[in-house]
Amino acid sequence: MKAVILLSGGLDSSTVLYQAKADGCECYGISFDYQQRHRKELESARKIAECAGVIEHQVVTFDLTLWGGSALTDDHLDLPQDRSIEKMAESIPVTYVPARNTIFLSFALAYAEAIVASRVYIGVNALDYSGYPDCRPDYIQSMEEVFRLGTKQGREGNPITIESPLIHLKKTEIIELGNRLGVPWEFTWSCYAGQTKACGTCDSCRLRLAAFAELGLTDPIPYIKG
Repeated sequence: MKAVILLSGGLDSSTVLYQAKADGCECYGISFDYQQRHRKELESARKIAECAGVIEHQVVTFDLTLWGGSALTDDHLDLPQDRSIEKMAESIPVTYVPARNTIFLSFALAYAEAIVASRVYIGVNALDYSGYPDCRPDYIQSMEEVFRLGTKQGREGNPITIESPLIHLKKTEIIELGNRLGVPWEFTWSCYAGQTKACGTCDSCRLRLAAFAELGLTDPIPYIKG
Protein backbone atom coordinates (compact mmCIF):
# COMPACT_ATOMS: atom_id res chain seq x y z
CA MET A 1 0.00 0.00 0.00
CA LYS A 2 1.73 3.17 -1.22
CA ALA A 3 1.09 6.53 0.44
CA VAL A 4 2.28 10.07 -0.20
CA ILE A 5 2.84 12.06 2.99
CA LEU A 6 2.89 15.85 3.07
CA LEU A 7 5.96 16.54 5.20
CA SER A 8 6.83 20.02 6.44
CA GLY A 9 9.23 18.82 9.11
CA GLY A 10 6.94 20.08 11.85
CA LEU A 11 5.46 18.31 14.83
CA ASP A 12 2.17 17.39 13.12
CA SER A 13 3.44 16.23 9.74
CA SER A 14 6.23 14.18 11.32
CA THR A 15 3.69 12.40 13.51
CA VAL A 16 1.56 11.71 10.43
CA LEU A 17 4.53 10.18 8.61
CA TYR A 18 5.18 7.84 11.52
CA GLN A 19 1.46 7.02 11.67
CA ALA A 20 1.50 6.11 7.98
CA LYS A 21 4.42 3.80 8.66
CA ALA A 22 2.50 2.22 11.55
CA ASP A 23 -0.45 1.76 9.20
CA GLY A 24 1.75 -0.43 7.03
CA CYS A 25 2.24 2.02 4.17
CA GLU A 26 5.17 2.31 1.80
CA CYS A 27 5.88 6.00 2.42
CA TYR A 28 6.78 8.64 -0.15
CA GLY A 29 7.40 12.09 1.31
CA ILE A 30 6.68 15.40 -0.40
CA SER A 31 7.80 18.78 0.91
CA PHE A 32 7.52 22.28 -0.50
CA ASP A 33 10.01 25.08 -0.89
CA TYR A 34 7.64 27.94 -1.68
CA GLN A 35 10.17 30.59 -0.60
CA GLN A 36 8.56 30.69 2.84
CA ARG A 37 10.10 32.79 5.58
CA HIS A 38 10.85 29.65 7.62
CA ARG A 39 12.53 27.55 4.92
CA LYS A 40 14.64 26.06 7.70
CA GLU A 41 11.76 23.61 8.13
CA LEU A 42 12.97 21.83 4.99
CA GLU A 43 16.14 20.74 6.81
CA SER A 44 13.90 19.07 9.38
CA ALA A 45 11.73 17.51 6.68
CA ARG A 46 14.80 15.91 5.11
CA LYS A 47 16.05 14.65 8.47
CA ILE A 48 12.65 13.24 9.49
CA ALA A 49 12.28 11.55 6.10
CA GLU A 50 15.70 9.96 6.58
CA CYS A 51 14.90 8.82 10.12
CA ALA A 52 11.60 7.31 9.01
CA GLY A 53 13.20 5.52 6.08
CA VAL A 54 10.87 6.82 3.38
CA ILE A 55 11.23 5.25 -0.03
CA GLU A 56 11.52 8.63 -1.72
CA HIS A 57 11.41 12.26 -0.61
CA GLN A 58 10.51 14.91 -3.15
CA VAL A 59 11.01 18.64 -2.52
CA VAL A 60 8.92 20.73 -4.91
CA THR A 61 10.03 24.32 -5.51
CA PHE A 62 7.82 27.24 -6.49
CA ASP A 63 7.40 30.85 -5.38
CA LEU A 64 4.40 32.08 -3.41
CA THR A 65 6.16 35.37 -2.62
CA LEU A 66 5.06 36.47 -6.10
CA TRP A 67 1.76 37.55 -4.62
CA GLY A 68 2.38 37.30 -0.87
CA GLY A 69 -0.78 37.65 1.18
CA SER A 70 0.76 36.05 4.28
CA ALA A 71 3.36 36.89 6.90
CA LEU A 72 5.10 33.68 5.81
CA THR A 73 5.53 34.87 2.21
CA ASP A 74 5.70 38.66 2.55
CA ASP A 75 8.53 40.22 4.55
CA HIS A 76 6.53 43.45 4.88
CA LEU A 77 4.01 41.70 7.14
CA ASP A 78 5.02 41.13 10.75
CA LEU A 79 4.66 37.78 12.44
CA PRO A 80 2.30 37.80 15.43
CA GLN A 81 4.38 37.59 18.59
CA ASP A 82 3.70 36.80 22.25
CA ARG A 83 -0.03 36.25 21.75
CA SER A 84 -2.09 34.32 24.24
CA ILE A 85 -3.79 31.15 23.05
CA GLU A 86 -7.13 32.91 23.61
CA LYS A 87 -6.03 35.74 21.32
CA MET A 88 -4.96 33.26 18.64
CA ALA A 89 -8.47 31.80 18.60
CA GLU A 90 -10.18 35.09 17.80
CA SER A 91 -9.61 35.13 14.01
CA ILE A 92 -7.67 33.55 11.14
CA PRO A 93 -4.13 34.93 11.55
CA VAL A 94 -1.90 36.71 9.05
CA THR A 95 0.25 33.54 8.91
CA TYR A 96 -2.50 31.89 6.82
CA VAL A 97 -1.09 31.36 3.31
CA PRO A 98 -3.83 31.74 0.67
CA ALA A 99 -4.96 28.32 -0.62
CA ARG A 100 -1.74 26.67 0.55
CA ASN A 101 -3.17 23.25 1.36
CA THR A 102 -5.09 23.17 -1.91
CA ILE A 103 -1.81 23.78 -3.74
CA PHE A 104 0.01 21.19 -1.63
CA LEU A 105 -2.70 18.56 -2.03
CA SER A 106 -2.75 19.09 -5.79
CA PHE A 107 0.96 18.31 -6.02
CA ALA A 108 0.52 15.34 -3.68
CA LEU A 109 -2.37 14.03 -5.77
CA ALA A 110 -0.34 14.18 -8.98
CA TYR A 111 2.57 12.43 -7.28
CA ALA A 112 0.26 9.79 -5.78
CA GLU A 113 -1.43 8.98 -9.07
CA ALA A 114 1.90 8.85 -10.89
CA ILE A 115 3.19 6.16 -8.51
CA VAL A 116 -0.22 4.46 -8.21
CA ALA A 117 -0.56 5.24 -4.51
CA SER A 118 -3.84 4.72 -2.71
CA ARG A 119 -3.50 7.35 0.03
CA VAL A 120 -2.33 10.88 0.70
CA TYR A 121 -1.62 11.74 4.35
CA ILE A 122 -1.80 15.30 5.65
CA GLY A 123 -1.26 16.65 9.18
CA VAL A 124 -4.14 19.13 9.33
CA ASN A 125 -5.68 19.79 12.70
CA ALA A 126 -9.09 21.41 13.20
CA LEU A 127 -8.48 22.07 16.91
CA ASP A 128 -5.32 24.11 16.33
CA TYR A 129 -6.04 27.63 17.55
CA SER A 130 -4.80 29.05 14.23
CA GLY A 131 -8.18 28.13 12.76
CA TYR A 132 -6.93 27.90 9.18
CA PRO A 133 -9.86 27.28 6.78
CA ASP A 134 -7.95 24.59 4.85
CA CYS A 135 -7.40 22.47 7.98
CA ARG A 136 -11.05 21.70 8.67
CA PRO A 137 -13.04 18.48 8.13
CA ASP A 138 -15.44 19.92 5.53
CA TYR A 139 -12.49 21.10 3.46
CA ILE A 140 -10.77 17.70 3.57
CA GLN A 141 -14.02 15.93 2.64
CA SER A 142 -14.49 18.24 -0.34
CA MET A 143 -10.90 17.77 -1.50
CA GLU A 144 -11.31 14.02 -1.33
CA GLU A 145 -14.20 14.37 -3.78
CA VAL A 146 -11.94 16.45 -6.03
CA PHE A 147 -9.42 13.60 -5.84
CA ARG A 148 -12.10 11.16 -6.98
CA LEU A 149 -13.50 13.30 -9.79
CA GLY A 150 -10.26 14.77 -11.07
CA THR A 151 -8.15 11.67 -11.66
CA LYS A 152 -8.15 8.69 -14.00
CA GLN A 153 -7.62 6.48 -10.96
CA GLY A 154 -10.69 7.92 -9.26
CA ARG A 155 -12.94 7.66 -12.31
CA GLU A 156 -11.94 4.04 -12.75
CA GLY A 157 -13.13 3.19 -9.25
CA ASN A 158 -9.87 3.25 -7.34
CA PRO A 159 -9.87 6.73 -5.77
CA ILE A 160 -6.97 8.10 -3.76
CA THR A 161 -8.12 8.84 -0.24
CA ILE A 162 -6.99 11.65 2.03
CA GLU A 163 -5.94 10.48 5.48
CA SER A 164 -5.94 13.16 8.20
CA PRO A 165 -5.38 11.20 11.41
CA LEU A 166 -4.74 14.28 13.58
CA ILE A 167 -7.71 16.36 12.53
CA HIS A 168 -9.66 15.93 15.79
CA LEU A 169 -6.69 15.74 18.18
CA LYS A 170 -5.46 18.37 20.60
CA LYS A 171 -1.78 19.31 20.35
CA THR A 172 -1.08 17.41 23.57
CA GLU A 173 -2.73 14.30 22.09
CA ILE A 174 -0.60 14.63 18.97
CA ILE A 175 2.55 14.70 21.09
CA GLU A 176 1.37 11.67 23.05
CA LEU A 177 0.70 9.83 19.78
CA GLY A 178 4.10 10.83 18.44
CA ASN A 179 5.75 9.56 21.60
CA ARG A 180 4.08 6.18 21.14
CA LEU A 181 5.18 6.08 17.50
CA GLY A 182 8.77 7.12 18.28
CA VAL A 183 8.84 10.49 16.48
CA PRO A 184 12.26 12.14 17.03
CA TRP A 185 11.04 15.57 18.19
CA GLU A 186 14.59 16.90 18.35
CA PHE A 187 14.72 16.95 14.53
CA THR A 188 11.35 18.66 14.01
CA TRP A 189 10.80 22.37 13.44
CA SER A 190 7.69 24.50 13.99
CA CYS A 191 8.92 28.10 14.28
CA TYR A 192 7.77 30.65 11.70
CA ALA A 193 10.66 33.08 12.21
CA GLY A 194 13.27 31.22 10.17
CA GLN A 195 16.20 31.76 12.53
CA THR A 196 18.86 29.31 13.66
CA LYS A 197 16.97 28.72 16.91
CA ALA A 198 13.20 28.73 17.37
CA CYS A 199 11.97 32.15 18.50
CA GLY A 200 9.65 30.88 21.24
CA THR A 201 7.26 33.80 20.66
CA CYS A 202 5.44 33.21 17.35
CA ASP A 203 2.05 31.49 17.45
CA SER A 204 3.46 28.16 16.29
CA CYS A 205 6.19 28.14 18.94
CA ARG A 206 3.79 29.14 21.70
CA LEU A 207 1.29 26.40 20.80
CA ARG A 208 4.05 23.83 20.69
CA LEU A 209 5.68 24.93 23.95
CA ALA A 210 2.33 25.05 25.74
CA ALA A 211 1.51 21.50 24.70
CA PHE A 212 4.85 20.07 25.86
CA ALA A 213 4.53 22.00 29.14
CA GLU A 214 0.98 20.75 29.72
CA LEU A 215 2.30 17.20 29.45
CA GLY A 216 5.17 17.94 31.83
CA LEU A 217 7.69 17.43 29.04
CA THR A 218 10.60 19.50 27.76
CA ASP A 219 10.62 20.39 24.08
CA PRO A 220 14.05 19.20 22.90
CA ILE A 221 14.63 21.81 20.17
CA PRO A 222 16.70 24.96 20.91
CA TYR A 223 14.84 28.20 21.61
CA ILE A 224 15.99 31.81 21.74
CA LYS A 225 13.16 32.52 24.16
CA GLY A 226 11.09 29.84 25.89
